Amino acid sequence: MGIVNVTPDSFSDGGHHASAAAAIAHARQLVADGADMLDIGGESTRPGAASVSEQQELDRVLPVIEGLSDISIPISIDTYKPEVMFAAILAGASMVNDVNALQAEGALQVVAQSDVAVCLMHKQGTPQTMQQRPAYQNVLDEVTAFLRERLAVAEAVGIARERMLIDPGFGFGKTVEHNLDLLRGLESFRALGVPVLAGLSRKSMLGAVTGRNVDERTAESVAAALIAVQRGAAIVRVHDVRETVDALKIWNAVNNKKPSPQRHRDTETQRKPRGNILGMFD
Repeated sequence: MGIVNVTPDSFSDGGHHASAAAAIAHARQLVADGADMLDIGGESTRPGAASVSEQQELDRVLPVIEGLSDISIPISIDTYKPEVMFAAILAGASMVNDVNALQAEGALQVVAQSDVAVCLMHKQGTPQTMQQRPAYQNVLDEVTAFLRERLAVAEAVGIARERMLIDPGFGFGKTVEHNLDLLRGLESFRALGVPVLAGLSRKSMLGAVTGRNVDERTAESVAAALIAVQRGAAIVRVHDVRETVDALKIWNAVNNKKPSPQRHRDTETQRKPRGNILGMFD
């Protein structure tokens, strides 16, 4: 999953692709680099980030989604706002990637009344507060319990389990040790019966280990993505698509696994039907 931040303040690439034209060009490059799907976001959720209005977010993401209508890979909308989810789905998004796990009023209903996939993520606190004093008795057990509960709630309103995936939320209300514990135990999340998404790319936990600045964490990010895949992640959300794809090709070859299918490379091929996109990662 290639990251397209249409924001001025995201932790890694804020401002690099803040205009629609720049974001569209970046997205097309990620497709050329081998991305199997794109995640488009118009509001930073980095620690301490300020929230933006619904209209600001719509103004940022809708022109990008519409400008990519001809691409053949699925688009995910990275938002927790139901109104943005609804508009993005109408514009062509195939998945909702929600850091709030559909807890906002109306979010469950928007997804339930559509045919899109949805990623439910765990976080502790809000982007403004989450890194102040994160605390757990057992981070793996508590994150698992939260995700199990959100899957059940989503299923109860009519969202089929086949449309759902989960994200333990690396860096969202976790210390470095919490994040490392989650990565060590990532395989246990597969017991919840849905695909796992891991988003570790360029995060501060990697810099805490190596001492590198955020724009120098490509090697760390690729290593973390490989570890996540080894431990059961079906999707890795990354900034450095080309490097990650190449590393996974080697890993797949050594392990005699099928390489990433590289579906949808023909621009004349229509996008995969939205309700079926998680089948790409079986």
